[in-house]
Amino acid sequence: MNTPSRRFAVLLAALSAIGPFSIDTYLPAFPAMAASLGATDVEIQQTLTAYMIPFAVMMLWHGALSDALGRRRIIIGGLALFLISSLVCAFATSVQMLWLGRAMQGACAGIGMVVSRAMVRDVLDGAAAQKLMAHIAILFAIAPAIAPIIGGSILAWFDWHGIFFFLAAFTGLILLAAILWLPETLPPEKRQSLHPLPLARAYGTVFAHHQFRRLSLANAFNFNAGFLYVLAAPVFLIRHLGLTPQSFAWMFVPTIAGMMIGSYLSGRLAGRLSSARTVAAGYGLMAFSATFNLGINLALPPSLPWMLLPLPLFTCGMALCMPSLQVLALDLFPERRGLASSCLGTIHTGMNAVAAALIVPLLWDSTLHLAMGMVGFLLLGGVAFALSRRRA
Repeated sequence: MNTPSRRFAVLLAALSAIGPFSIDTYLPAFPAMAASLGATDVEIQQTLTAYMIPFAVMMLWHGALSDALGRRRIIIGGLALFLISSLVCAFATSVQMLWLGRAMQGACAGIGMVVSRAMVRDVLDGAAAQKLMAHIAILFAIAPAIAPIIGGSILAWFDWHGIFFFLAAFTGLILLAAILWLPETLPPEKRQSLHPLPLARAYGTVFAHHQFRRLSLANAFNFNAGFLYVLAAPVFLIRHLGLTPQSFAWMFVPTIAGMMIGSYLSGRLAGRLSSARTVAAGYGLMAFSATFNLGINLALPPSLPWMLLPLPLFTCGMALCMPSLQVLALDLFPERRGLASSCLGTIHTGMNAVAAALIVPLLWDSTLHLAMGMVGFLLLGGVAFALSRRRA
């Protein structure tokens, strides 16, 4: 497959979008779920943790399995498992059953994200790979913009169970498309063994690589700086800004528009600027917006539209960095792209899980604390990237 088709790019974007859909679609339903299941706000918040911990753990295996068994087979199996776990959530009658369903979702939701990255590197190199990743990111960014809007609309007509029935139907459509149109990009002669000793050595080599770790941490910290607001959205938007569950578009549409613009710029700059310079430009934009956000929160009480103005600027800078950081990391291991993509995703999602379980509940009591959290994660990401360049 020398020239990836537009349908191939759209299908990879849809596979990557399952993760954001499974997080963002049900956020507007948090208050309704707490009332329906007799659960506290923290117990409902932990449905995110129940999802993200298995998501991070299983990401270690998705890429290695696709390196050994082929990309297509792993994706189709993962989609089928995600559909079943969405139905478990849809029929949940207690918060414990919902935790179980969310854990099952998390265990297979990362397959599309991990394996699609490896498929891009199977068929393209260098600037062309960065450009395709950026184009996929533009399409992928639509998911978190429309997901909470869809969730809020479903909640207006049905109860929260309908959101998980929607996720099951959405996954079913992608599964059918994958069966019909997804090609295999890893020929049998390039596949790797699943023998425990070589596999353990491969994992050890990837995780021990200083530059890979630092690039992965930079990618994860940058993302978490903006993702704090997604994880805290039910409290940030409903409690602090006084919006309804049907009004999440106030934050998600401009924020994701910023991400789409950043991804577009990354694609346009591929081959014109080096990956390192593209990342540096993204950090400059993120630093400006995070400082602007902190200043607004110090000067003003929580209010619209001021609390939301810096967020699209930040996500634009974040998306400008992300494809370049990922390409730089994966290029360190050309023979183990699937496994390297798994390790990259595990570090990324592990940081997300820590944020969801520990950091966001400590910060969501105040919009100023969320702004400080953004600055803190961005500083960590900048330091990690600077160290990766020094090491290189």
